[in-house]
Amino acid sequence: MSPPVALDTRVPALLLRLDRNPFHHGSLGAVRSLGRAGVEAHAFVESPTVPLARSRYLAAAHRFRGDPRSVDDVADALLAAAARIGRPAVLIPMDDAGALALAALADRLEGHFLFPRLPAGLAERAADKARLAELCAALDIPHPPTLVPGSPEEAAAAARELGLPAVAKWSRPWLLPPGSGLRSVTLVRSAAQAARLHARSGSAGGELLLQRLLPAGGAGTDWFFHGCFAAGGRPLLTGTGHKELSWPPRAGLTAVGGWLPNPAVAELAGRLAAAVGYHGVLDLDFRRDARTGVHHLLDFNPRPGAQFRLFADRATGLDVVRALHLDLTGRSPVGVSRPRAGRTFVVEQYGLLASFAARRAHWPGSGGREVEWAWSASDDPAPLLALTRHWLRRASTRRTGAGRFPTTSVERTEPPVEKENARCTTW
Repeated sequence: MSPPVALDTRVPALLLRLDRNPFHHGSLGAVRSLGRAGVEAHAFVESPTVPLARSRYLAAAHRFRGDPRSVDDVADALLAAAARIGRPAVLIPMDDAGALALAALADRLEGHFLFPRLPAGLAERAADKARLAELCAALDIPHPPTLVPGSPEEAAAAARELGLPAVAKWSRPWLLPPGSGLRSVTLVRSAAQAARLHARSGSAGGELLLQRLLPAGGAGTDWFFHGCFAAGGRPLLTGTGHKELSWPPRAGLTAVGGWLPNPAVAELAGRLAAAVGYHGVLDLDFRRDARTGVHHLLDFNPRPGAQFRLFADRATGLDVVRALHLDLTGRSPVGVSRPRAGRTFVVEQYGLLASFAARRAHWPGSGGREVEWAWSASDDPAPLLALTRHWLRRASTRRTGAGRFPTTSVERTEPPVEKENARCTTW
């Protein structure tokens, strides 16, 4: 077996995240993965007090102060960060808004960053839930029946036609306004609820979709695929996993997930990537229809998924973020990832809540399984401490009636975090 390929540590990396979610564990995973490999990791962060800013592996923090919906504001922030870094860096979008901005700005960023170029229009076709249904139909990829109603009355009729309960999705979830109470995915149980949701379309930033809820079939129902592809859709590193618990239940993010081979999901994902000529990292969500056994594509995210560290190769230690860095610096990894049987990914706070909701008698990280924790790390404890302080503070404000501590935006006046290896921390 050939030894692992070393990353080119002369080339830094910058994480682009435009969604103001200071508790995005996927970004922390990317900084840790790159930093442990010796890569100088930069990232846009909300404030010096958020968990990511506390990581020992974050070489420098950058602040985005503009409008994330403005391509010009994003371009200005990226070019300013490039000037501070001083040499071309691998640019990794960590959310859909960042992926779309990168696709729109590719020509302006050329020479300042290293990044994969997607075929024209693909990023939006993948991220926009309405256009994803069209893409699946064109490529013969199974997708749940989906309707796009034009009015509250049509939404009510669509819910009845699809069958209740049904799944309601906003086509462009990255545009949902903070504090609106709108979720990207909602399980609607009545036609009236579907109509009420549609009535809020004017402030949602996108269209409301209604989708048939595929019947669950136990533990093997919900699956995800993470992969890094070279130009033309050639797979470099891939993995399939199943969602054991989600938060919120049944319509939320992966709280606990396990790495398991699924040839059907891997075949669909590989066929999709090859058909569109995908280049870079992607994250796909599938659901298996218990009646037919067919896996349906639910989401296509043109960027790393938050649980990507689940798929760390046993032989090389590579994950999709490291594979992307290797590919863009001319050190392309070769080979197929080898699943670690029983390896599990746990998001501590959501895994605990989901376990209670599912009435599990044991903590999801127990049972002797190899666990990749989202926050806990013996070599990088500060982010978990920052997260714990947030949760304790929120619990305290709820007890005293002071209201809910914000979780989508954090503004602070404390001075920036001082780090021995920080080159350009700016606030």
